[in-house]
Amino acid sequence: MLNKAIRILNFDNSLIRQAGLLSRYSTKVTDFTSLNSSARLFMPHALRREIADSLIPQEKNYPTFLGSGDFHHISEILTSQVNEPVCLIVFDFHPDWDIMPPRFGCGSWVTQALKNKHISKCLLIGMGSGDLSGPALLTGGLGALAGNRLEIYPYRHKPSRVYFRSVPENNSIKVKRGFFSSRIIWHELEKEDLADFTLKLIKLLPVQKIYISIDKDCLKSDFALTNWEQGYLSLVQLLTMLKIMRENLDIIGLDVVGDYSLPVVAGRLKAVISRLDHPRKLAVDNCSADLILSVNQQTNLAILQEIFS
Repeated sequence: MLNKAIRILNFDNSLIRQAGLLSRYSTKVTDFTSLNSSARLFMPHALRREIADSLIPQEKNYPTFLGSGDFHHISEILTSQVNEPVCLIVFDFHPDWDIMPPRFGCGSWVTQALKNKHISKCLLIGMGSGDLSGPALLTGGLGALAGNRLEIYPYRHKPSRVYFRSVPENNSIKVKRGFFSSRIIWHELEKEDLADFTLKLIKLLPVQKIYISIDKDCLKSDFALTNWEQGYLSLVQLLTMLKIMRENLDIIGLDVVGDYSLPVVAGRLKAVISRLDHPRKLAVDNCSADLILSVNQQTNLAILQEIFS
């Protein structure tokens, strides 16, 4: 069961400015700001171990805020603390399922998290990025689709073609196989009644305990202002799915990313990768600091209110 206190792993100061959030909930802040540039986007194993060793096991059921989506790979550390059968449910505009290096990065953390055998199943919900098509799909974790351990439900995405890779049978996709390639037809949530869909989906979960990870870039810019692309979900749609999960399942862990901070990174290699990965044009570009803070805080509060209802 989730604790009614919250935890902020403060890498980028994006949360500690949210006075309304901090005043409404008992809050534990762990200062990682010295690791901001070195942990952002990806990190070596030694730094991952340092962060993991700094966490207090008794706080693993605190809803945890991590700041920018550049730190979503910290979720892998949090899920590695799970030592009982659980389903991992991820809301994100990106699948974060890369199988290529870096291992401990925001684009590959789901692949690493699935190495925890206690995670019985993973659902990826709300995607719409180009990571589900073209060259990016070649490095996606398609193998995890085998046996339906991973299911993927984009909000909106046209069919994709993948070359020279096997695509397993899976409940969440339809596959039309050719000699050198396969065409993947995604199950788009845009065409679903999300309340009915969520109920049907959770009835098929192998266990009742879940860990939820939310990257707010799955939301429209009215509800989140991030340093990544913006997704298609409304806040009402996200909260509707969370409500059904709360009422029917046991949420044992939750983390939230997708607050805004400038992508300041350490080292030339990471600087180049950061420039290539981050979009050149962002919804946040013409927004004031006060608006960014207000929009993101309101969504954080709405998520907590729904989870704690």
